[in-house]
Amino acid sequence: MIHSRKQTESTSKPATAMARNRSRKTTLIFFFLLSVMAFCAFVPVFAPLPSLSSNPHHHRHLHHHRRDQINTRKFEIDDDMFWKDGKPFQIIGGDLHYFRIPPEYWEDRLLRAKALGLNAIQTYVPWNLHEPNPGKLVFGGIADLESFLKLCQKLDLLVLLRAGPYICGEWDLGGFPAWLLAIEPALRLRSSDPAYLQLVEGWWGILLPKVAPLLYGNGGPIVMVQIENEYGSYGDDKAYLHHLVMLARQLLGEEIILYTTDGGSRNTLEKGTVRGDSVFSAVDFSTGDDPWPIFELQREFNAPGKSPPLSSEFYTGWLTHWGEKIAKTDADFTANALKRILSRNGSAVLYMAHGGTNFGFYNGANTGQDESDYKPDLTSYDYDAPIRESGDVDNAKFRAIRRVIGQYSSTPLPSVPSNKEKAGFGSIQFENTAFLFDLLDMRDMANVIKSENPVSMESVGQMFGFLLYVAEYASKNGGSRLVIPKVHDRALVFISCPSKANGGVSYVGRIERWSNQALHLPNKCVSNISLFILVENMGRVNYGQYLFDRKGILSPVYLDGSILHWWKMTSFPLQNLNEDPKFNPIIQVASSRFTKIAARKKLEYNSGDASKGPAFYAGRFIINKTNEVKDTYFSFRGWGKGIVFVNEFNIGRYWPTSGPQCNLYVPAPILRQGENVVVLLELESPNPELVVESVDQPDFSCGSNTASVHQL
Repeated sequence: MIHSRKQTESTSKPATAMARNRSRKTTLIFFFLLSVMAFCAFVPVFAPLPSLSSNPHHHRHLHHHRRDQINTRKFEIDDDMFWKDGKPFQIIGGDLHYFRIPPEYWEDRLLRAKALGLNAIQTYVPWNLHEPNPGKLVFGGIADLESFLKLCQKLDLLVLLRAGPYICGEWDLGGFPAWLLAIEPALRLRSSDPAYLQLVEGWWGILLPKVAPLLYGNGGPIVMVQIENEYGSYGDDKAYLHHLVMLARQLLGEEIILYTTDGGSRNTLEKGTVRGDSVFSAVDFSTGDDPWPIFELQREFNAPGKSPPLSSEFYTGWLTHWGEKIAKTDADFTANALKRILSRNGSAVLYMAHGGTNFGFYNGANTGQDESDYKPDLTSYDYDAPIRESGDVDNAKFRAIRRVIGQYSSTPLPSVPSNKEKAGFGSIQFENTAFLFDLLDMRDMANVIKSENPVSMESVGQMFGFLLYVAEYASKNGGSRLVIPKVHDRALVFISCPSKANGGVSYVGRIERWSNQALHLPNKCVSNISLFILVENMGRVNYGQYLFDRKGILSPVYLDGSILHWWKMTSFPLQNLNEDPKFNPIIQVASSRFTKIAARKKLEYNSGDASKGPAFYAGRFIINKTNEVKDTYFSFRGWGKGIVFVNEFNIGRYWPTSGPQCNLYVPAPILRQGENVVVLLELESPNPELVVESVDQPDFSCGSNTASVHQL
């Protein structure tokens, strides 16, 4: 490159000497020739850069010369390397998802990522968070993507943006809005189905212009934008991928690097990569695998000179489902695996650098051999990452990874911040404020759906929470046998006698997607019996062939072998992130100030079954001073299964009887000085003392923990 500059300088000296010796008659000719030379000198500046799919050797050297000359802001791929502003650049990044962290903590977590040694942040963009209902867009609060990206830029962190439309990420439906499942005829997700693509075009037509000003070439932090996610593990519809690339180019321009991520096997790369469209193919693989044969394979799916080795998901830990042991990986093992990549100038993105929390109802789920082998994810997304769920960095994995990164970082690493102080606010006493069935009186009958057969949650316009199915049948000596072949995901079954003034609602049992069994319904009534089936959506599948995961009762309901008809369906959606549901019993329960919601109840719950019924419980605790508002954890040992709201914020699900998560993380920004109100919807068996402990540490030792970690 230095040699090229000297050549340019030496050719200008003879021209200057010749100009001094020319007569006035040749002055015009000289200036004409000088103008031509000047024009030719500037042509390379404006010439189009070679695409990722074409890279002749002599073009590469000329391209480096341009990079040195013009000193423009640019991030590109050449010579099997990343280049930032004309200098080679090694990506040492990490996934950190804005939607799993309270916005007040974004900067804190990003600073901890920098202290780990990261120079880039990778994040998904979940479509369902930003468009929870058709046409209703949310880009504020925890969904304020632009503010998060600008914060990355402020802290000098580059961004790899995973724009979807499918993201996986252990996030409900892989980031797709659940209302896509209500469209008839059914959409073919992740395909070139025209109806599906039209909706994707609408979403990207909003999202991509919003982030375009934040592309690196436009002065922002975004250096790469991912198309889809691990598509080679799902399908091989190349027309779909090419359509996404075309759309991204239309909305983002030709300069930004588009990339795909696929598992490091020939089969997945054959199906998931996009050739001939200037799209960079990155890989992921199990931690501990020899990375360099996989990187060699990666080269086959990129143009010559356009394949810098990049593990775009270097796994620092793993996910955990309810009922499993908490996933853990050895710190030194993980750090040494990373060193094998970085030591030979490979690039890596830690998945995860910081996991965070699946607040609300957005946790995802996986399946095994069939869709009944259903495994929902925990509320915690700690992931055994170096930056823990609460932001703690005083751990062996953080230190080991930081030590390795420090050996290859081009700049000194920032100092490590201390852990945030936690607080235990002691025992929180609860009292029962209402049974869920009490709220039936408060429902707008116009919102009760009637149908000959049960319909899905999505079909009644409900995306999360609970749906109550009610029907009647004739009593029968000896009782009846109830069979529901397909329920997603967990049904609590109750009966009552409408003819009795004090008949009450009695709990019968539960039917679960993963252990579906028939239930015996006892005969407690003289004539007709009312059947109540409360179905919980525990999180949609986010990965694999069973992605199209509608919720509710998805089959006929059989009573003694005959189909039971004529159903009423009542929604209990509760409150999710960035949603204002039409009916929010949580607010009404909390505002009741620990008194019964209704003075008169048409449906009294059978007191003998009080420990087995869905009910709301409310409690409060006081924080006296502002400086005492700190992160805490709520311990649910002794409780059954349910949802917890703190100051009307949906923290997520608790299920200590299944485990392994006992304690739910409650970040300080959700709390406040003075009174803090906590509302639980307990589905089965409350703690006998009706107490939740506020403690200062996590706990993943609940449940039987007999299941092994579920590997994808």
